[in-house]
Amino acid sequence: MRILHTADWHLGKRLDNFSRLDEQVLVMDEIVEKADLYQTDLVIVAGDLFDTFHPGTEAIDLFYKTLKRLAKGGARPVIAISGNHDSPALIDAPDPLARECGIILIGHPQAVVNPIKLPDFEITQSAPGVIEIKLNRFSYPIRIIHTAYANELRLKQYLGEDKSEALNTVLAKHWKDIADTYCDANGVNILAAHLYMNKRGTPLLEEPEGEKPIKIGNADLIYTDCIPPQIQYTALGHIHRYFPVESTEKPVIYSSSPLSYSFSEAGQTKYIVLVDAVPNQPVHHEKIALERGRTLHRKTFHDTEQALTWLQENPYTLVELTLVSDTFLKAEERNLLYKAHDGIIHLIPVITNKEEKQDSSTVINLDQDIKSLFKDYFKSKNNQLEPNNEIMDIFNEIVHKV
Repeated sequence: MRILHTADWHLGKRLDNFSRLDEQVLVMDEIVEKADLYQTDLVIVAGDLFDTFHPGTEAIDLFYKTLKRLAKGGARPVIAISGNHDSPALIDAPDPLARECGIILIGHPQAVVNPIKLPDFEITQSAPGVIEIKLNRFSYPIRIIHTAYANELRLKQYLGEDKSEALNTVLAKHWKDIADTYCDANGVNILAAHLYMNKRGTPLLEEPEGEKPIKIGNADLIYTDCIPPQIQYTALGHIHRYFPVESTEKPVIYSSSPLSYSFSEAGQTKYIVLVDAVPNQPVHHEKIALERGRTLHRKTFHDTEQALTWLQENPYTLVELTLVSDTFLKAEERNLLYKAHDGIIHLIPVITNKEEKQDSSTVINLDQDIKSLFKDYFKSKNNQLEPNNEIMDIFNEIVHKV
């Protein structure tokens, strides 16, 4: 059985004020195409389906259309759980209709998915936090323990556990009880979760820049040793880069987001993960690169012409552009840069000054004419840098209007 693992779609997400929807359409197409190309039997989307609790209509439309295409009219099961950016109620709402199309939407931890029988597969067992699916073309079922995101307090409430007990202990017990009941060696056993998970004794993973954090201190930290031994593969969401938390014979994997969503992710390759599994055997997993969407770059130049050349040579990018100069960036230079490239998200001028900084206690001669006085004041506030002609023209215009 071949499983496609993806996560952190963040549909509707913007980069500052720059819409990424067109790119998201392209990369959703790519995920569907790869699901078909690699003949995957089942798809898991491990949370953060949307970027906000109240996504726009275009993002919602893209989400449902993508899931419908992935499900192939009910021939391929698609299981999507909510993440910390998602509204559980919004994810749950269309589930009765979605299941008729082979799409299983899980908004809350401990959700019970109603059984259904379709021409190509059926949900043969369902209990709080777990489903068993039997695809007609396989002699064995797949069991998926699912843990949609909830904060520490809510997760303990869902599980009905002692709130003073560490979350890691609570989840370990919860998952063990499910696995002991439903996950024998006669089927494929998978865990899908949107959590902050790490291997005990290893450095902590950085949460994505701009993300809502889900690790507050160590309260929400889950360790891989709480995963039941019956689980053959753990499909995680939340960390935006591909990261194998455990790469042993029972892998624990963050698949990555499909696009780079902040400049801290500049230069990252994004992936889906293909997992080949049979009962009671180690799985084989392979990361498959995603290639659509604009790449993010952080670039620094000391000359406007150099910046213009690079921008013209790299049109399909999103850029955080830093210009280092010993004078202020002129309006015409800004205009040239923005006209040369439609993907400049941040333009950061950095002003250097080769002159030795004067003592801040330097006395300004107040008997000077107003123009000279302004120049001295400007220099005192800008590391002794002279105002350029453009700034002086603006100053003169203001003075003459007074």
